[in-house]
Amino acid sequence: MKTPEVQLDALDRRIIDLLTQDARVSNRQVAAQLNVTEGTIRGRIRRLEKGNCIRLTAVTNIAYLGSPKMVLIGIQVEHAQLKNLCAKLSAMPDIGAVIVMLGRYDILAIGLYSTLEEVVAVANNRILSLPGVRHVETSIAVNTLKYDHRVAKITPPMKAGPRDA
Repeated sequence: MKTPEVQLDALDRRIIDLLTQDARVSNRQVAAQLNVTEGTIRGRIRRLEKGNCIRLTAVTNIAYLGSPKMVLIGIQVEHAQLKNLCAKLSAMPDIGAVIVMLGRYDILAIGLYSTLEEVVAVANNRILSLPGVRHVETSIAVNTLKYDHRVAKITPPMKAGPRDA
């Protein structure tokens, strides 16, 4: 991930904290709580969004997605191919997160899948066939005790329905 060019000060951090709790809170409410003008809040939020420091978005509760399973895919790669493979994995719509690791795996990819067939198609057919991939190992979460959606939004891509075509 690229380091943002925007420098955050104490007010920016307080704004982000409030928006993390409820992104629908009005600028007027944030301003009142932080004892600044609404225009200051509006300008700060615009700057934070433009600088890619924040993105205001809805996060789907995965319980409403038909009980998909979170799958962690550990990938060992030829190190000369690491950057290239990260780009290819990041471009896959059914991969929700790509993380460069230290340890047993070079890359950890995370996604949500409804069936084992989907897992096999992604891990064994698509990822393992990429040049530079040496080994792929999947782990399937069977019981998620805690998942803080503020850490990472990992949702499956929306499949086009008859109304979307």
